[in-house]
Amino acid sequence: MQNEPSPLFKQGISARVRLIVFVVLAFVLMLGDARFKVLGNIRGAINTILYPFQRAAIIPADFAVAIEDLFRTGDDLQGEIDALHEKALQDAPVLQKTALLEQENAQLRELLGLKRRMPVPTLAGEILYDVHSHFINKIVINRGSSDGVAIGQAVIDEGGVVGQVSNVWLATSEVTLLTDRSQAIPVMNTRTGERTVAFGGGQSGFLELRFVSATADIQEGDRLTTSGIDGVYPAGTAVAVISKIIPASSDVDGKVLCTPLGGINRQKHVLVMLTDIDAYPEKPPMDTKKKKGELPQKQEGGA
Repeated sequence: MQNEPSPLFKQGISARVRLIVFVVLAFVLMLGDARFKVLGNIRGAINTILYPFQRAAIIPADFAVAIEDLFRTGDDLQGEIDALHEKALQDAPVLQKTALLEQENAQLRELLGLKRRMPVPTLAGEILYDVHSHFINKIVINRGSSDGVAIGQAVIDEGGVVGQVSNVWLATSEVTLLTDRSQAIPVMNTRTGERTVAFGGGQSGFLELRFVSATADIQEGDRLTTSGIDGVYPAGTAVAVISKIIPASSDVDGKVLCTPLGGINRQKHVLVMLTDIDAYPEKPPMDTKKKKGELPQKQEGGA
């Protein structure tokens, strides 16, 4: 019988010897690499080969981080949007008030320029409220007898004539607008120089030219100003623009409608013309019952 062990159980170099050999080899390689850089290219090649596997290994982790950042960013953006929306709601009244103040400042600057151009003293007033109804068109301003306001004085804005003071108290006054049915104002067509009278149209918001001859030279778009013959409104102050001409027919009377250039719907401040109405000579009352196109008759024995 053979005493040698079978090939299956043959023993090679012992583990201790192999450990010593590998330690010495590693020490030699580290020393050589540190001294001569001999393993740099080898490491570079190994890193290049292993890089795709490294990226594939960290893809799940990167994906999880990206998803977490996405949700966090969405929540942050929604929070910022909500905060901005809330701030916009808080700032809305301030912005609206600022826009209103800018509009009022612009109107006041225009009124100041108009005041400097007026030939008579004027007083700025603020509209407190209006008393419009089916029968009257009036406003109340914050100026009264203590400020020198008197009944009959004209009220204007930067657009033109607004109306006339009809009642005065100590600190406030009532102004009847041109559109009131009780109002009439002598006007002149700036294109032709023809004089006529404009009457308030009530709730329609228009003025109406009456006693206009059928042959009168009037056109839509003609500008009307005060003629100055009534001693209340200075001549040349803007009043209205002719906006519609309705010819007379067998069924309908002819009408000339005018749109006022001044008005309280667009403005908040007005100018009161501090003229002394009693200083003007008294004018004879106008006969509003004249027929259309009728001319005044000459007085007998007149010069």
